Amino acid sequence: MTEELEDYILSHIDKETPHLEKLNRETHLRLVNPRMMSGHLQGRILKMLCRMIQPKMILELGTFSGYSALCLAEGSDNATIHTIEHNDELEEMIQNFFSESDYKNRIKLHIGDALEIIQTLDEVFDLVFIDADKRQYLEYYEAVLPKVRKGGFIFADNTLWAGKVVQPLQQNDKQTEAILKFNDFIANDLRVEKVILPLRDGLTILMKK
Repeated sequence: MTEELEDYILSHIDKETPHLEKLNRETHLRLVNPRMMSGHLQGRILKMLCRMIQPKMILELGTFSGYSALCLAEGSDNATIHTIEHNDELEEMIQNFFSESDYKNRIKLHIGDALEIIQTLDEVFDLVFIDADKRQYLEYYEAVLPKVRKGGFIFADNTLWAGKVVQPLQQNDKQTEAILKFNDFIANDLRVEKVILPLRDGLTILMKK
């Protein structure tokens, strides 16, 4: 994906809402590693996928500044979104943008360890979006799969990891090592159907059989 091609795509798809545009700008101004945010293209794809699936109960692991949660809410009428963020320093910013949105009554922010919080959620999810600590992707997957309905979906972000999955593994690169382990496990997991989209850093879509 060249910058020129991405600019062409962005000029030929739906625009961000003014609220998302503001959040996009604030994320780049205030936060380290703003690239961690889903952003315009991925956000519109998440919205469209939700339009197709029509989930009623969504779980997101890794809120960051809240951009993707708002896109998931935008694409799913009346869905409840539980979103979990480990970094409590982001809580005020996230809550401010959630409270200013049209979806403030449908998004529930949890601050803390995702693996611990998942166990406290007594819900059956139609869609789970995994975009948290790459070193724990496999643990997240095993924790959420029992809570996903048959025919439900899991999206796992960053599964191509800037192309590092096809490069020699560097010593002490725990994140790439974990992504490779996750991808290899998923490839052989008969409980799900799966496909990897070469979107940004890679997006794996899984459907629970």
